[in-house]
Amino acid sequence: MFEPLFLNLGQHDALSDGEKAMLGGVMSLERHFLTGQDIVSIGTRPTYSSLLLDGLAARYKVLENGGRQFTSLQVPGDFVDLHAFLLKTMDHGIVALSPCHVIFAEHSGLRVITETAAHLTRLLWLDTLVDGAIHREWIVAMGRRSKTSHLAHLVCELFVRLQVVERTNGMSFHLPMSQSEMADVLGLSVVHMNRVIQSLRKAGLISWVNHTMTILDWHRLQEVAEFDPTYLSMGREPR
Repeated sequence: MFEPLFLNLGQHDALSDGEKAMLGGVMSLERHFLTGQDIVSIGTRPTYSSLLLDGLAARYKVLENGGRQFTSLQVPGDFVDLHAFLLKTMDHGIVALSPCHVIFAEHSGLRVITETAAHLTRLLWLDTLVDGAIHREWIVAMGRRSKTSHLAHLVCELFVRLQVVERTNGMSFHLPMSQSEMADVLGLSVVHMNRVIQSLRKAGLISWVNHTMTILDWHRLQEVAEFDPTYLSMGREPR
C-alpha cells in the first residue's frame, strides 16, 4: 500500500525495513475523495498529514473575487500537507483533481519519528524541501517563461515525478485535468490555455487525448521548457 511513498523517499536515499515499518506504523484512517472535494481545507488545523496513495491533487489559493490559483500538483507518494505538522493552521487548500485514495499519518506518530529516527526525519524534511524547490520553479515559470515554455516545463516535471512512483507507461501518463484546471495552474484564461496547448501539439511535442498525456519528442520538449530536474533532488546519496 505504501509503495508510492517508499519509491518517493527512496529516490533520495535507501530506506531500511525498520524505517518502512515505522512509517507504516504512523498511518491510520484511509479515505477516498471524489473529484472536486477538498482533501484539506483552508483555515483548518489538521492533527494528521495526508499521504496521497492514488490520484492527482492540487494545492490552491482563492482570491476574494473567486479567482483560483493552483500552486502545486501532488502525485501518488506525496505527503500533500506534511508541513501542517509544524505550521498547524492551513493557509491554503488541497483539492482532489481526480478520485483520490488518501491515508493519514497522525502528527503524534510523526513527532515520535522526529524524536527517535534521525535518518528518516531527514528524508521527510527533504520531502518538504523539494516541495519548496518545486514552488520556486513554478514562480520562475509564472514570471519569466513564455506560456508555451511554462506548460512544457510542467509536463516534463509531472512525467519525471510520476516515473519515480511507476505511474508512467512509456512516454505517456494519466493526466486527469481539464483545460480550465490547467488554466488555474498557468494563470490563464481557458481560451488562452487552449492556444498554448495547441502550440505544443502543432510542434509535434505532445499529444493529450482522453486524459492521457504523451510526450512525442522528449529532447525537444526539454529544450522548449529549459527543463533541468536538479531541483527535484533525484540522485540517491547518503542524507
